[in-house]
Amino acid sequence: MLCNCFTLCLPLFSRRHSSSSRGYTALATADVEASAEERAALATVEAALAETRGFRALDVLVFCNDAGRMRAAAAALVGASAQSAASVDARVVDWCVHLLNSADADTQQRAAAALGNLAVNETNKAAIVDFGALDALVALLSAADVEVQCNAVGCITNLATHDANKDKIAQSGALGPLTHLARSSDLRVQRNATGALLNMTHTVDNRLQLVAVNAIPTLVDLLTNSPDYDVQYYCTTCLSNIAVDYVHRKLLASTEPLLVPKLLVLTDSPSLKVQCQATLALRNLASDDYFQLQIVEKKGLTSLRQLIQSQIPEIVVAAVACLRNISIHSSNETPIVESGFLPLLLGLLIVDNSEIQCHAMSTIRNLASSDENKTIIIKEGAIYRIGELLRLEDGVLSESVKNEMTACLAVLALVEGAKAQILKLLKYLIRLCLSSQDGDITSNSAFTIGNCVVDLNERETQMFLHHWQNFRKYIAKFISSSDTSLRHIAVWTLVQCISGNEKVREKLSDDKELLRLIEAVSNKTLPNSREVAATSSGLIVENSVEELSQTLLHELQSPRE
Repeated sequence: MLCNCFTLCLPLFSRRHSSSSRGYTALATADVEASAEERAALATVEAALAETRGFRALDVLVFCNDAGRMRAAAAALVGASAQSAASVDARVVDWCVHLLNSADADTQQRAAAALGNLAVNETNKAAIVDFGALDALVALLSAADVEVQCNAVGCITNLATHDANKDKIAQSGALGPLTHLARSSDLRVQRNATGALLNMTHTVDNRLQLVAVNAIPTLVDLLTNSPDYDVQYYCTTCLSNIAVDYVHRKLLASTEPLLVPKLLVLTDSPSLKVQCQATLALRNLASDDYFQLQIVEKKGLTSLRQLIQSQIPEIVVAAVACLRNISIHSSNETPIVESGFLPLLLGLLIVDNSEIQCHAMSTIRNLASSDENKTIIIKEGAIYRIGELLRLEDGVLSESVKNEMTACLAVLALVEGAKAQILKLLKYLIRLCLSSQDGDITSNSAFTIGNCVVDLNERETQMFLHHWQNFRKYIAKFISSSDTSLRHIAVWTLVQCISGNEKVREKLSDDKELLRLIEAVSNKTLPNSREVAATSSGLIVENSVEELSQTLLHELQSPRE
């Protein structure tokens, strides 16, 4: 169960002083008081900008090699870019790169902030990298000035939201410095750095390169050692995305023993987004049996039980999806049942959210692998609840929910005490066999019927025969199908329903049309002498359809005592 909720981070830019500028950065003045010459230069630039001559007025100031004038030019760029992230050309990027390469920290951090503002424009994101600004920005990641670091990282964070830039950033040597800055004592730098790392986790190659620069220990450490909710969120999302890959889950299992306990702590975070993302990370980790067991061992069921009862749909989806993965491991079935999840899962089946319904139903199906749990699930009212959903009009339930429901019913139908309850749903199961366009749904519905019609008592036989006309319609449809597995299921179902039941045997013996169809199947020459029909419910029917048909005909033609 992999997480597809990749999240992008938008950065924070350094503010040495407050400003009325709008945008992602607000930096228009330096720490030191500007000289009269700088103020005059800045006034000249601002007047030029106001007269719509725009960025072109900066050309002389940028390349004058006078520190004060260059600082003024950078300040003007910040102000203009905050007002409007207009499309840039190579000349504008050249100005910024020249200023980034300045020896003056104020000029550097202003130029980085201006580029970060311009990078809000989607077209500019690619242009800034294509026109050569990336190397200068990466160099500033190692600057001594924290304000320069903040704005350089913030700009790269913005640039990393563009797919075309991701590989270029990874190949620029930025990932190592970004990982180092993720441990910065400055919270703004830490946020921007972890946000940039997050934006680099959306392709397999980039995730491999992040692992190669040893980013995982930093991300795991910050889960609980950073007090900032944004940093926690970025780190949990990074790890969630990294855990999409099998090889990385194995690495996490072998090198990060504190990962699951830390994530479980964050599932109780006051920040809802951190709660949700920590749960999604656990969900992805639980794709492997090691983490399925560890989450339970570390008391994760207690956390999941609380999360499933959340009023936030996104948190419920993440929690029940995680539980679904955990329930795959047979050793976890009993702990889940004993922790009281069944009533909660059955309650989720009537929530107006198909994703929640699907995960809840799949979890119940996973738990039904043992006979003991099947009985418990039936006693908790699972068949009744599924019946309520089956009675809904077409189009209300998603196909994925129907698939999980019918697969679960097919498993529960193996329990002797479930027959009467399932026979009450026969009308709706037959309807699915006749009308559904989904092969798994039709097969699962037919398997459910086949499992519950064997060795019926007199009352159950009457319930079954009440639906004979519609039953024979779907049987005829399946037997006439070009799909071998559907023919197989139909004949197997007829073998099941005449087993020990004289009334059904007589009914079938009198049905000339069905007998003709069965005989036609029995005479077919099949490419393989043996077949297996299986569905998503995990149920298997062996023996070829030809053999089953011959067995059925022989049974029908044999004299009865």
